[in-house]
Amino acid sequence: MLAPFLAEHDARPPAADAEKPPSFARVYEEHFSFVWRSARRLGAPEAMVDDVVQEVFVIVHRRLSAFEGHSSMRTWLFGIILNVVRAHRRSLRTKHPHMLSAARTVDLEGLVDGAAGPQEAAMREEATHLVDRLLEELDDAKRAVFVLAELEQMSAPEIALALGTPLNTVYSRLRLARQEFTAAAARSRARDEWRTR
Repeated sequence: MLAPFLAEHDARPPAADAEKPPSFARVYEEHFSFVWRSARRLGAPEAMVDDVVQEVFVIVHRRLSAFEGHSSMRTWLFGIILNVVRAHRRSLRTKHPHMLSAARTVDLEGLVDGAAGPQEAAMREEATHLVDRLLEELDDAKRAVFVLAELEQMSAPEIALALGTPLNTVYSRLRLARQEFTAAAARSRARDEWRTR
């Protein structure tokens, strides 16, 4: 007889309330820039970034209630971003291959603030174009690992979780991606030096 009374008046909040995923509005507000940047860095053409980001957030809206918190929100989001970008790039390769080689523009973080002068803005935009071109030279698997490690500062275990890849594979791909990125940067510098002679 006492058990129902104690259960009804238990002061502890239900476990389900403590495990609630964040609201969709909060996820959108806190992670929009990350989703946009990641979509661009993974190779979504400029003309399709908005579509990719919208599709990512439609999936997030649908699946957010199933998010269990076994990984960070960014890790979970990156898995979704990666799959959506891959699907868009696959579709473009067959239907519009010219769009994948189109010139890239400045990403969200590279937008000019009011304090930057024209020279700083031009240098920032040029650097962003260079990074985008160098990322294009990496295959999709190495590119994803490189973007997460070098640009988003995620740890190797987080990357392994986001990509569903063994940890040693992440380390191997990251090492190769760094080598390829460095070699591509050296080739780019050599071309620029040759042009300025």
